[in-house]
Amino acid sequence: MRKLGLDIGSVRIGIALSDALGIIASAYETYSRQNTNADYEHIANICKELGVDKIIIGLPKNMDGTTGERAEYSLQFGKELYTYLPSGTSIDYIDERLTTVQAERMLISHDVRRDKRKQIIDKIAATIILQTYLDKNNP
Repeated sequence: MRKLGLDIGSVRIGIALSDALGIIASAYETYSRQNTNADYEHIANICKELGVDKIIIGLPKNMDGTTGERAEYSLQFGKELYTYLPSGTSIDYIDERLTTVQAERMLISHDVRRDKRKQIIDKIAATIILQTYLDKNNP
């Protein structure tokens, strides 16, 4: 079964998807948020259509490791999203400190223009979140 990675922002949600073996993460899409119900339904539909059994949500902890307002928001988002998901789909969280910075640096090093970076940075961050999870959980 596939895994789905989410980088949750207030305007956009970066979405990444693993291969069927759960080894390689790939950028899937940058979703422009509408309202919470539409957002949850969109993600749930992806899970149904693509056979996702686990969602990995990036948890933006503070640099000292504590959970702040953004991390609490991500936890609440996951809790509410869970009620929309197909039966058997679970949610896990992974520390995502600096993933957006890492994605930005990667795009800059590949000479991606600023306007293009803004369009894809969230799905790149989601890919980093998901790949980190896959690497950590696949021996």
